[in-house]
Amino acid sequence: MPRMRSAALYAPWRMDYIKSLTKGDKKDDKCFLCEAAAAADDATCRERLVLWQTDLVVVLINRYPYANGHLLVAPRAHKAEMEELSIDELADIGRQTTEAVRLLKRAVSAQGFNIGINLGRVAGAGVPGHIHQHIVPRWGGDTNFMHVVADVSVVPEANAQLYTELMRVRQGM
Repeated sequence: MPRMRSAALYAPWRMDYIKSLTKGDKKDDKCFLCEAAAAADDATCRERLVLWQTDLVVVLINRYPYANGHLLVAPRAHKAEMEELSIDELADIGRQTTEAVRLLKRAVSAQGFNIGINLGRVAGAGVPGHIHQHIVPRWGGDTNFMHVVADVSVVPEANAQLYTELMRVRQGM
């Protein structure tokens, strides 16, 4: 029987993520969520994928998404634990999560969502020093063969394109 030739799936943006895994444990490493919260002009917001901010919360596109439209909602203040958040921060995270879900339903026709927080590195937190909530849109049939066979997710749209589309839809809301 002839041997099947394996195919390559190229995802060059993943190397930045892989290299970033060795960072983040040192005191002098910058927190990308704090940098996003500090974005003050349109160009910096676009560069850092910030969709919007309130006085207490920042909403941005995940640079290393599990699925197209994967957003993060984080307090602007650098806090690691749930119990460090004020009642106002908790409420605003809830409000902005609701707004993000509304946006994703309109912009990418999401049919469902996985929403959650990973607390601590052992729970899967990639940034254990700055708490953040994940919003991952889902669609019927989005568990395609790539995930089942190769434990790989296929993200069909570049973050820059997604950013433009989400900002366009949000302005019309």
